[in-house]
Amino acid sequence: MNRGKFALLSLSACLLATVAEAQEPETKQADKQQVEEQQIEQLQHETAALEKEVDRLKRFKISGYIQAQYQHGQEDASLDVGEESNEADRGGFNRMGIRRGRLKLAYEGAVTSGVFQIDITEKGVQVKDAYFNLQDPWIRTLGFRAGIFNRPFGFEIGNSSSRREAPERSTVFRTLFPDERDFGGMLVVQAPQSSPWSVLRLEAGLFAGNGVNLDTDNKKDFIGHLSAFKDFGTIALGGGFSYYHGQVYQGSSEVYRMRGDRFVLYNSESNVGRYAKRQYFGFDLEFSLTSALGETDLSVEYLFGQQPAAEGNTTQSPNYDKRPTSPTYIREFNGGYAMLVQSLGRLPVAVVAKYDWYNPNTQVKGDQIGAPDSHTGIADLAVNTFGFGALWDIGKSVRLTAYYELKYNEKTKYLAGYERDRKDDVFTLRLQYKF
Repeated sequence: MNRGKFALLSLSACLLATVAEAQEPETKQADKQQVEEQQIEQLQHETAALEKEVDRLKRFKISGYIQAQYQHGQEDASLDVGEESNEADRGGFNRMGIRRGRLKLAYEGAVTSGVFQIDITEKGVQVKDAYFNLQDPWIRTLGFRAGIFNRPFGFEIGNSSSRREAPERSTVFRTLFPDERDFGGMLVVQAPQSSPWSVLRLEAGLFAGNGVNLDTDNKKDFIGHLSAFKDFGTIALGGGFSYYHGQVYQGSSEVYRMRGDRFVLYNSESNVGRYAKRQYFGFDLEFSLTSALGETDLSVEYLFGQQPAAEGNTTQSPNYDKRPTSPTYIREFNGGYAMLVQSLGRLPVAVVAKYDWYNPNTQVKGDQIGAPDSHTGIADLAVNTFGFGALWDIGKSVRLTAYYELKYNEKTKYLAGYERDRKDDVFTLRLQYKF
């Protein structure tokens, strides 16, 4: 090899070495950048997965409230906490206890939601709500609810006991709708808020008819509520019409119906296994006004209809898990309430006045009740209650309620203990914590 070729080869080798040395850092840089990009991509996937889990957790909501309560009643009163009555000793008595201890778990999805709620008190644990909702994803107008939930009748049943100004629901609702809830399925129709038709709401469904108990028969009850609500700023107005059509199992051959001022017995073995009609009509009205005096709220409800019930001291609706075997009494009734709530300007205090009544048998009154051969009794006596009190919202979570109820029963000379107005007034002092 001559010196020229050798020089050329040496020069080429130097150039290749120089190029290789120049490319090596570029390759390492590219590999490093690729690793970083992969790490960023992996971090983005992990962040997206974490955000998804956080979003799912946000859909869960845990809430509840506790009502610690003191009550004092006159000697014939019936209290809602502690031992109900005071039969051992005469004279007034008092009790303390947890009126309600609610724990609620809710999940809110895009078109679905579910709710579980239990009541925990010294008397035990009871299921209050267990239902799910389905919402149509297209026009957002149709919904469906199934499970255990409040019956869609009127306003007071659906108004949460954590918000209600009076400690308890009216006598007519506590009698006709014990525990307020029932098992069933319900269709809900309401247009989206953007629609002018959103002021209207229809709730209608089929229910077992015997409260939060095992279903015992093949008959199902229909409940429907058509309501409207409009907020005009300083004034809000709402109202509705409710209808209940149900059946009550007749477990005895003896069925009593009113004729004139007395019950007449229809005794036939064919009555056993048949059903008596249970039918209610209801109207509700709600009005709210905001002024310099504060907020003024007025609510009124009126109910009437036919109520079948078993023989005894009450006309309470079915609230059992076994079919009755006692005679059936069928009565025409009416009842309702009017309540006024006035807040005191900007103070977190409001005063309450409420009147409610329940007349379980509109075809008899006074000394007609309990008269010989009338087959009427304590269950046919009308009850009127006037209540008044005050609410103090100590904070967003704490409310103190003081409320006194004056109760008046219908009087008759034929029933012992009801020749006069019974001493059954009740004072309630309640401290509520809501979370």
